[in-house]
Amino acid sequence: MTDLTGRAAVAAVWHIESARIVGALARYTGDFALAEDVAQEALAEALVTWPREGVPRQPAGWLLTVGRRRAIDHFRRHAVQDRKYAVLAQELGEGGVAAGGVPIDPPRDGEAVLWDPDQIDDDLLALMFVSCHPVLSREARVALTLRVVGGLTSDEIAKAFLVPTATVQARITRAKKTLAAAGVPFEVPPPEQRAERLGSVLTVVYLIFTEGSSASAGDALIRQDLASEGLRFARMLTRLVPDEPEAHGLLALMELTAARFPARVGADGEPVLLADQDRRRWDHAAIRRGRAALARAQQSSRGLGAYGLQAMIAECHAVASSIKETDWEKIVSLYDALAHLAPSPVVELNRAVAVSIAGGPAAALEFVDALVVDGALANSYLLPSVRGELLIQLERFDEARVELENAIKLCGNEREQAVLKGKLADLEASPARPDAAL
Repeated sequence: MTDLTGRAAVAAVWHIESARIVGALARYTGDFALAEDVAQEALAEALVTWPREGVPRQPAGWLLTVGRRRAIDHFRRHAVQDRKYAVLAQELGEGGVAAGGVPIDPPRDGEAVLWDPDQIDDDLLALMFVSCHPVLSREARVALTLRVVGGLTSDEIAKAFLVPTATVQARITRAKKTLAAAGVPFEVPPPEQRAERLGSVLTVVYLIFTEGSSASAGDALIRQDLASEGLRFARMLTRLVPDEPEAHGLLALMELTAARFPARVGADGEPVLLADQDRRRWDHAAIRRGRAALARAQQSSRGLGAYGLQAMIAECHAVASSIKETDWEKIVSLYDALAHLAPSPVVELNRAVAVSIAGGPAAALEFVDALVVDGALANSYLLPSVRGELLIQLERFDEARVELENAIKLCGNEREQAVLKGKLADLEASPARPDAAL
């Protein structure tokens, strides 16, 4: 086996199995930070061993075995942990098999590595709850989730968010220290805490997908790798908590949003606005999956939450044959409900866009001007971008130019900047401007 082939095999297995491995190690050791560390050591050993000796028949079992050995070595080196080491040692059955049926010796050909499906699901859910714990900052939760649940390296996370690798490593290190200092146990929260904590998990998954679907910086409009990770996490959640309607609502929103990806970017990578998209290029299989997930969310007697309402808005776009045929009155009503349930400046701005189409730019400008006074979106390019567009429609060209120039300064994504610069150039050249012919 070539070194390249071996490393590719390690990467593939790690991407699929890393969350299960870290979860199992966290359950066995009772120490989340240690579990993540020894899993990384197992990964490093696989990168050396597999290219040289070949991929083991049961690679996940091999990684778990090495991780458990490293954990035991850790307890051996720390005398204060002698009691825990003794407990782990007692768990080893005859023939080198650990509690739970996982062999300690590297699996031989034909030897089964036993994974308890129910225990795996509990481990995965606990892993997500710990990684997304509210005691951590938003940036730390995102980085830790991508690392331990997604299996991404620090370099990959740094590249996705356009920050130095050292910054990501520092966030992960601080996150693990914070969890340890707070005494956060590795467990699925009790029922009375689960709903509140699930909200944090859903938020992190949504943030990851959102950064992938509309990159905040860089030269790419869409980061498919991050969006795919968000979708993978959402699908995992619907399997782990099948009775939670918001998990299905979030999955529906993501599927319906991702369905438009093929038409959102032109041949040269330039953004294609919704009104100009070729809807035949939308992923109709994703639309069907999204609508099915939304239907599942709507079955709950609790009603739709914020993600479910956003999914309904996305469904309005998905089923319409054009911008003109879109039910904008329904979309405005849904934004009204969303603003009541989960008020935020971004929701208000999106409602203003819908109002501009359903009721005209003057009505929408009132909403936008209120947001300007509020100041919550002062650092976002979206607010001056929308305001500039409304002012153009109202033929207030000088004011529109100022807004577009401000939006360009605030926008960190090069592709979005190009769209804004194009609008500004069109505005300057428009024959409708009183000074255009001067």
